[in-house]
Amino acid sequence: MTDLLKDMRKHLMTGSSYMIPFVVAGGVLLALSVMLSGQPQVPEAGILKDVWDIGSAGMALFIPVLGGFIAFSMVDRPGIAPGMIGAYLANQVGAGFLGGIVAGILAGIVVYLLKKIKVPAVMRSVMPIFIIPLIGTLVVGGLIVWVIGAPIASIMTGLETWLGSMSDVSKVILGIILGAMIAFDMGGPVNKAAFFFSVGMIPTNPQLMAATGVAICVPPLGLALATFLAPKKYTAEERESGKAALIMGLIGITEGAIPFAAADPLRVIPSIVVGGAAGSVVSLLLGAANNAPWGGWIVLPVVSNRISYIIATLIGVAVTAFVVNTLKKPVEEVSAAGDDIDEIDISFE
Repeated sequence: MTDLLKDMRKHLMTGSSYMIPFVVAGGVLLALSVMLSGQPQVPEAGILKDVWDIGSAGMALFIPVLGGFIAFSMVDRPGIAPGMIGAYLANQVGAGFLGGIVAGILAGIVVYLLKKIKVPAVMRSVMPIFIIPLIGTLVVGGLIVWVIGAPIASIMTGLETWLGSMSDVSKVILGIILGAMIAFDMGGPVNKAAFFFSVGMIPTNPQLMAATGVAICVPPLGLALATFLAPKKYTAEERESGKAALIMGLIGITEGAIPFAAADPLRVIPSIVVGGAAGSVVSLLLGAANNAPWGGWIVLPVVSNRISYIIATLIGVAVTAFVVNTLKKPVEEVSAAGDDIDEIDISFE
């Protein structure tokens, strides 16, 4: 078990590498559909709505793929089904991509323990293709649905109530809270709690939506800038993800940062939280206001005090890039430590 868990960075990198094409394809299609519609909202009909739906399919699949291939890296093929199904369920109960990571790791541990069970020789051939996936899926899925689901729902309710009580506090404190929550899980439950709180405040306090809109685009834009400034600290896949993240960030799709966070959460998540908080605070202090329930720069036509909104975004992006590049080591050092996953061969023969 110790050997299994000590290579966790390798397992996260493996899951991230298989997840990246889904995020890129899905996220860019979502961004294009909104960008071409010219409105900061989901297209309601026509070809652009179809493009949105196609992109949504990719975004719906990336969390199951992440969980499945984290488990695959840990315990090989028997972990794929429990990992994917567990991650799917984690997303369904509102745990987001962090829940997908937890489900993948959980699936790897459960399957690892199941593989240790001694069985008669006649059953050995069916264990990896039938018994282990079946029991592993039931155990992991049950833990997600019956153990994790209820606490997440309670936490979400508590977050929304807490945010409502914070509306009269100072701009700096509220900006830090909103920006950090939006950036923390990049479209997950914490992000959604802050987002819908800000949307509800648009009629009376659109400045909060501006702060949220800035924080929405800071993580992908900041990480895109980071890959351009220090390319040696990122894999070739991450550098390509940086180009896609640039597009997604401008259009207000925070999920563009997830490939980086999935591969290196301990360095990336604190960096984007700091950057998101910085951007939100600056936006509130400078008085930007956003009248659209969306983020990124696509909302600029309906933003009041646009220069302030742009300045706040650039500051948040710069802070994110600086912090993450300060924390990260060159990718060659990581590879030298035995975490190179460029050569991954899957065979179902």
